[in-house]
Amino acid sequence: SLEKDRADTVIIGGGCVGVSLAYHLAKAGMKNVVLLEKSELTAGSTWHAAGLTTYFHPGINLKKIHYYSIKLYEKLEEETGQVVGFHQPGSIRIASTPTRVDEFKYQMTRAGWHPTEQYLITPEKVQELFPLLNMDKVLAGLYNPGDGHIDPYSLTMALAAGARKYGAQLNYPVQVTNLNFRSDGTWEVETSQGIIQAKRVVNTAGFWAREIGKMIGLQHPVIPVHHQYLVTASVPEVKALKRELPVIRDLEGSYYLRQERDGLLFGPYESQEKMKLQDSWVTHGVPPGFGKELFESDLNRIMEYIEAAMEMVPVLKHADIVNAIAGPITYSPDILPMVGPHQGVRNYWVAIGFGYGIIHAGGIGKYLSDWILDGEPPFDLIELDPNRYGKWTTTEYTAAKARESYGFNNIVGYPKEERFAGRPTERISGLYNLLKSKCSMGFHAGWEQPHWFYKAGDETGYKPSFRRTNWFDPVGREYKQVMEKVGVIDLSPFGKFKVKGSDSVKLLDHLFANVVPKVNSTNISHMLTPRGKVYAELTVSQLDPGEFMLVTGSGSELHDLRWIEEEVVRGGYKVHIENVTDEMGVLGVAGPYARHVLQKLTAEDLSDSSFKFLQARRLKLADIAVTAIRISYTGELGWELYHRKEDSVALYSAIMEAGQKEQIDNFGTYALNALRLEKGFRAWGAEMNCDTNPLEAGLEYFIKLNKPADFIGKQALKQIKEKGLKRQLAYLTLETDNVDPEGNESVWHNGKVIGNTTSGCFSYGAQRSLAFAYVPAELSKVGQNLEVELLGKKYSASIVQEPLVLTEPARSRLQRKGTSPRA
Repeated sequence: SLEKDRADTVIIGGGCVGVSLAYHLAKAGMKNVVLLEKSELTAGSTWHAAGLTTYFHPGINLKKIHYYSIKLYEKLEEETGQVVGFHQPGSIRIASTPTRVDEFKYQMTRAGWHPTEQYLITPEKVQELFPLLNMDKVLAGLYNPGDGHIDPYSLTMALAAGARKYGAQLNYPVQVTNLNFRSDGTWEVETSQGIIQAKRVVNTAGFWAREIGKMIGLQHPVIPVHHQYLVTASVPEVKALKRELPVIRDLEGSYYLRQERDGLLFGPYESQEKMKLQDSWVTHGVPPGFGKELFESDLNRIMEYIEAAMEMVPVLKHADIVNAIAGPITYSPDILPMVGPHQGVRNYWVAIGFGYGIIHAGGIGKYLSDWILDGEPPFDLIELDPNRYGKWTTTEYTAAKARESYGFNNIVGYPKEERFAGRPTERISGLYNLLKSKCSMGFHAGWEQPHWFYKAGDETGYKPSFRRTNWFDPVGREYKQVMEKVGVIDLSPFGKFKVKGSDSVKLLDHLFANVVPKVNSTNISHMLTPRGKVYAELTVSQLDPGEFMLVTGSGSELHDLRWIEEEVVRGGYKVHIENVTDEMGVLGVAGPYARHVLQKLTAEDLSDSSFKFLQARRLKLADIAVTAIRISYTGELGWELYHRKEDSVALYSAIMEAGQKEQIDNFGTYALNALRLEKGFRAWGAEMNCDTNPLEAGLEYFIKLNKPADFIGKQALKQIKEKGLKRQLAYLTLETDNVDPEGNESVWHNGKVIGNTTSGCFSYGAQRSLAFAYVPAELSKVGQNLEVELLGKKYSASIVQEPLVLTEPARSRLQRKGTSPRA
C-alpha cells in the first residue's frame, strides 16, 4: 500500500522527465513529493532512447534548458554516487548545401548572446574531428564541443537516487486509475493501492499522457511515433581511433550517427510519407501492460537513409548490424513539449510531448520546479505553453502535424517559417474563404491570417529565404497603401474576453499596471508577474459600466486567460469571464482615408472631436452591429471593428465597396509589422515577455506606479526602479544589403557581443533596416554606434531617436499646436 495518503505534489509517470521533476522539487525543499509509476522507472520511451545530448537548439530560450541539463548531468555522478555513462565527444552538424551554410550563420548569431560554446568550422576541421567522413559534399560544420550522449537508464536511476536522498517518494508499480477535482482546488488521486490527496498533480506520463488527460476531460495532442535506430558490431577503423568520435548530424541525409563502444549507432528521421505513427494508441489507448516493449523494426522503410549514411561514413558499408531498435517516442504537433499549468483546470500541470526527453529532462525538471515554487516561470518559454493548443487541435490535426514534424526534423529552419500539414483547422475567420486565393496565409494559433496579398505580376506562394524574397516588394506596396490611402486587415485571431460582475473593476485594477479605462474608453495594459516581468499585454475597453472587453494576441489567448482565471480564484473576485475569441471577427481599417470611408456607412459622428483616439463604442456600420475602437497597431488613423463572425463577409464587403473612390485595398501582417516598428510600438513576445521588465522595455507610460491599487508586480517594480536599469531597449537603424534583421541576432561593440535584437524589418519609410535591441544602459544613448550580425556578417548600426515615423495622433497634436511635424 502507499506510504502516504497526502502529498504536496503528485507526479504521474516515472520516465526521465517525471523523475527529474521529483529530484528538483525535493532538492528545492518541497516536502511530500510523491511520484507514481505504473510499471517501473524508465518504462515507455526513456529506456530505449539513443540518449543524445546537445547544447544546440534553433530556438532562443530552449538553449537554456539544454545548457542546464548538460551542466547537471556533468555533476550528477558525483552528487548521487550513481554512474550515468555521460560521454562528451562534441557534435557536428554537417552542411552540404549553400543554404545550409546560411542556416548555420543564422544560428551562430543567435548563439552569440548565450553562454553555449558553438563554432562554425571549416571542412578541414570537420575532417580532423571525424576522420572517417567522406568529405566530397561537406561545406561546413556547426560544432558544439560539450555535446554527446548519456545512458538514459543510468541517468534516470541517478536522478531517482537524488530524489530519494532529498526525501521524495517514488512508488512503483502503482497505477493511477482516476483523478477527482475537489472544490477547494485539491485533487484526489485514485490508484491501484489507495487514494492520495494532492495540492497539485503533474502529468509526466509520456505516451500515456492522453490517458491521464482523458480522466479530466482533456484531449492532450500527443501521438506516438515509431523511431528506429541501428547499432553495429565493432568496426576496426572505429576501434583504432585514439578518441571518441563526435556525434554527427547529416542534415541533408536526415539522420544522426555516433560511436557506440567500438561500433556505430545510426538513427534516421523518415519523411512524412514513410514514417510510421502508432495511431491505434490514440484511438484505442496504449495496450495495457505495454512498458518495456518495442515495435518490430522495418529496415526497408529506412533504406535510403542507410544508403546516405554509407556514402557519408564509408566504413558503415562493411559493418554488421547487431541491433535494430524501433520504439515509441511521443510527438506533439510542433515537436516541442507542453510544459506548465493547464488553462481550464486548477492545479493540473503537464510536462508531456517530449520528442527529445533526455536532453530536456534536467532543464525542464528545474524550470517546472521553480515555477511551481515561485508562482511564475523562471524565464520565458511561451513556445512550450500547453495552452498554445485548444479545441481546434483535433486528433487528425495532431497526426498530420506529427508526421510533418518528424519528417521535418532536419529541414532548413528559415525565418518566418510556415508548415502546411493539417491546415486549415476548423478555426478559420469569416473571411478565410474569400481571401485564401488572394494572399499568402500564415498560421497563428490555429487561425489562418493573411501575411501579404498578391497582385498581377507578383511571384506568388511561400518562398522562404534568409534574404529578401518574393514578399519584399508587395509588403512595401501594402505599407504605402496604409500610409497614403486606406487598408483593411483581418485581425480575427486576436484573443477576446468579456469580463463583467461586481468585482470587475477591482480585479482589473489588481491585474493590470495601467489604470482601469473609463466607460467608452480603451487603454493598453500590462499584466506583470510578482517579480515585475511582463506576463502579457492587452487592450482593455470598458464598454458599459463594469463591463469590459480584453483583447490579446492570438498566441497568448489561453496563456493570458489562465493567468486571469487563477487570480480570480486566488482573490475570490465576483466576476464572470467569457472567452469570445472564436465567436467574434475583427477587421482593422487604417490610413488617412479610414474615417472618410467608414463615415459613409454610419450615421454616428466619427469626427475627431466626437470619436477620439482610444475611445470605444458600439455602433452600426452598414446596418451591422460592431464595437468600434479607435486604435490601430499601424499607428495611423484607424479603427478596430469587433463583430459577430457570421457578419465578417458582409462587413468587409460593405467597407471595400464604400472605399472604391479612395482606392481601398487589403494589407497583411508583414506590412503591419513594418508599420508598428517604424512607430516604435513594442510587441509582446519580442520586446517584452517574462524575461523583461516594463521599465527596460520602455513601457513606463503604461505603468502607473502611483495608482492606489496594489497591482501584481508593483513592489518588485519599485525596487527595480530604485536600483536602476542595467540594460535598455534601443532603437537601431542598420546599413544592410539584401538581408534584414528578424530579432534575436547578436549585437556587437568593440569586438564583443553586448546584446541582442528583439525584432526587426526593412523600414519602407526610411529605406533602411530597423531593429529593436537590448543593450547595456551605458551603450543605449541616441547616436551610439554598434554592429548587428546577420548571416555571418557584421553590419554597422546606430541608435536613433524613436519613433522613425510619428503616430497619427502625435502628428495631429503637433499640427494643432502649429509646429510642423517631422516626417
